[in-house]
Amino acid sequence: MLTVAAPLASAAVVAPRAVKAAVGKSKAKAVARKAKPAPARSAADVARDRAVATQIRATAGGWMARVYAQRNYAPLWTVGGRIGAAADALIAYLGDADLDNLKPASYDVAKLRQRIDTARSGDPARVAAAELALSDVFVQFVRDQRKPRDVGMKWADASLKPKRPKPEAVLRAASFPKSFAGYVKDMGWMSPRYVDLRKLSAQARRNGITPAALIRLRLNLDRARILPGPWTRHVEVDASSGRLWFYEAGATKGTMRVVVGTRETQTPMLAGTLQWAILNPYWNVPDYLVRKNIAAKVLAGRTLASLHMEALSDWTAQARPIPASAIDWPAVAAGKRELRLRELPGPANSMGKVKFLFPNDEGIYLHDTPNRALLAKDDRHFSNGCIRLEDAPRLGRWLMGKPLSPGKKPEQAVALTAPTPVYLTYLTATGDGARGLSFRDDVYGRDG
Repeated sequence: MLTVAAPLASAAVVAPRAVKAAVGKSKAKAVARKAKPAPARSAADVARDRAVATQIRATAGGWMARVYAQRNYAPLWTVGGRIGAAADALIAYLGDADLDNLKPASYDVAKLRQRIDTARSGDPARVAAAELALSDVFVQFVRDQRKPRDVGMKWADASLKPKRPKPEAVLRAASFPKSFAGYVKDMGWMSPRYVDLRKLSAQARRNGITPAALIRLRLNLDRARILPGPWTRHVEVDASSGRLWFYEAGATKGTMRVVVGTRETQTPMLAGTLQWAILNPYWNVPDYLVRKNIAAKVLAGRTLASLHMEALSDWTAQARPIPASAIDWPAVAAGKRELRLRELPGPANSMGKVKFLFPNDEGIYLHDTPNRALLAKDDRHFSNGCIRLEDAPRLGRWLMGKPLSPGKKPEQAVALTAPTPVYLTYLTATGDGARGLSFRDDVYGRDG
């Protein structure tokens, strides 16, 4: 799904005196340098673009006219009355459309090149015709790229289920970033995971790729195809690499290691919307751990207090604590009695200081962890399916727009400032310019 971002506000210019008072003289100079406005365009360039805009206004129709009208008919592909570098980037992508499992012939690149060549005369009418032709083919290509495939993703939030985006939405989203040329060059409408895999696909094609590897690579591309681009604010977790990213306003705002599910207790491919942070959470111990682990420890002489746990009468919100002495532990160990146990908040709690919830039927959430050793391992498939975070406070600051303040009160439910989509995916394809394409171990057996 292509989510249309709001127009970006231009960065504020910090007054040098205020900067000096806050960060010192040397840092003030650096900030002042960064804050310099872009060079002013020449009067001739402005005049040429206005002439092109006049022609766009006269010739554009339908949804395209609506998008350009919102820009006061200012061109996207044209700079100073000439077709700019973004067109070259688009044509290169169209020529390699087979990397996206699309047909290059669908886009009539030769005709598009002819339009651009004709526009080199500088005639505003011909430039406007090339401008509109580029926008039309661009929209077609983006819609084809973003057309979702069924890859086994479960949609806990049905509103996130991707659909082929509408033409008007595609072009409007492309007009928001400050640099349209950068948006096209970086394929800003696609997930950075997809863009990386596409580059690997191009490299693999040059170096030779087996049919089996090609099938596996395309499966990974289709998994990445349904992820949002970086202009959509969202969190992304890859259960293959054990890594998390979060994005906003066209940029990666952070990344971290995570621990994910084992082969037996897999982290599902799942998309939902993060809505709550639970500070100082309890950990409700799963039934199988109560039966196989905790009951055995109690029968061997451990107390619930020493395990920082308590037993509850039932699973309702009105449940009351019950003494360990009132529990038939042999029956619990044998699976003849179900028992609700929860680990109390504290330094050793398995949830750490915070967990982040999104409604789903799988019982999956993201949470802090006191077990830091597992995060240092290369293979981080150790959880019961939930996602253990390397830096939960950092993710919390980004989600909330301020630092988390757990205090001492247990199980504090705090609504997120802005509900945020989270996508749990599984991408086994990897590599770089030096190593080329490779695949991580298919721990979950999903590559077929």
